[in-house]
Amino acid sequence: MALPVSRAAVLLLSLALTLALGFLLPEALKLLFRCLGFPYDNASYAIVLLYFVFVLFMAIPRLPRGTLPIQGKAVLITGCDTGFGLALAKHLHKLGFTVFAGCLLKAKKGDGAQELESFHCNRMMVLQMNICSEEEVSQAVEFVRQHLEDPDKGLWGLVNNAGISTFGEVEFTSLDSYKEIVDVNLWGTIRVTKAFLPLVRRSKGRVVFMASMLGRMGSPSRSSYCVSKYGVEAFSDCLRQEMYKWGVKVITIEPGNFVAATGIFTKEGVERRGEEMWERASELVRTDYGKAHFSHQVAKMKAFVSSGVKDMTAVLNAITDALSSKYPYTRYNPTDTYGWIKLQIMSHLPAAVADLIYVH
Repeated sequence: MALPVSRAAVLLLSLALTLALGFLLPEALKLLFRCLGFPYDNASYAIVLLYFVFVLFMAIPRLPRGTLPIQGKAVLITGCDTGFGLALAKHLHKLGFTVFAGCLLKAKKGDGAQELESFHCNRMMVLQMNICSEEEVSQAVEFVRQHLEDPDKGLWGLVNNAGISTFGEVEFTSLDSYKEIVDVNLWGTIRVTKAFLPLVRRSKGRVVFMASMLGRMGSPSRSSYCVSKYGVEAFSDCLRQEMYKWGVKVITIEPGNFVAATGIFTKEGVERRGEEMWERASELVRTDYGKAHFSHQVAKMKAFVSSGVKDMTAVLNAITDALSSKYPYTRYNPTDTYGWIKLQIMSHLPAAVADLIYVH
C-alpha cells in the first residue's frame, strides 16, 4: 500500500537529513577547525562527541523533579460532562485530590454529572457551571470558597478544560460560528481564570490551560478552533509571566489528535454541520467551490472522527504532573509520534517547506 503523501515527505526529509549529517557535517566541521586554527583531523572526534551527546540526550530518562503531597489539595476542573474533563475528575479523585467538577449539564441531570455525583464522597463535588455565564461562574466561585477545607489557604489548582470544536473552510464558516467557538474556548477560559485567580494566588498553586497542538499551528478547515486555541496560548503565556512574582505556576497542555478518545466529533454531527454550512453559504461561494469539493471536505472530516490516539492516559498524566510536580514543565505535548513530528516541522521549518509537506 502506498504511503500517504505527508508521511512519504517526512521520510524523504529524514533521509535527506541523514545524508547531510553523514557527508556534509564532517566537511563543515573540518572547515570550521581550519578557520579556528585547530588540526582538522580532530573534526572526527567532534562528530563522535556530538553523536554521543545526542544518544545520551535521547537515552537518559528525564531528571526527577519531585512530587508534592496531594492530601488536602483541591482542584477545580471545567467541562466535566464528557471527554478529558470527566476522565480527569475521576483520575484526580482516585489519586486523593479534592475535586470540584464543573458541569454544563448538572442542572439538566447530564450523564457525566450524575456519574460523578454517584461517588457520594466529600472529595468529589459537582457544580453547575456554564463558563459563558458570568452569573454561574460567580456562583461557582462562591460554592468553592464555601466548601474549601480552609478558604484562607485558597484553591490549589484550576484546570481550564471546557471547550468545543467545529470545522469548516473560512468561506463556509459564519461569523456566528467563529464567535461561538471563541466565546467558549477563549472568553470562557479567561472569565473562569480571572474569577478563580485570587483563590489560586492565595495557595501559590497551579493554573492549567487545555490548549491544543492546533494552538501552535494552523490547519485547513479548522480556522475557528485554531483562532480560539492560539488565543488560549497567548493568554497563558502572558499570565505565566505575571504570576512568577506570586509563586503561581501556569502550565499549558497541548494535546495532539485525541478525537477518537474524547468523542468531541461524531459522524452524525459532522454531517449536520456540513448540511448547515452548505445551506447558509452564498450562491457565489457554492458555485466557486462546487458541491464535489465541499462533499469531499465533509467526507474527510467524517473519516477524522475515528482517528487519533484512543487512550487518554497521556493527557491525564500530563495534567497530573502539572498539578503535582514541584517543577512542572511550562508546556506538555501529549500526542503520538506522528503528531509530535508534525508539530516540530510546522513550528520550526520555514512555512513554505512545512506547507509543502502537509498542505499542498
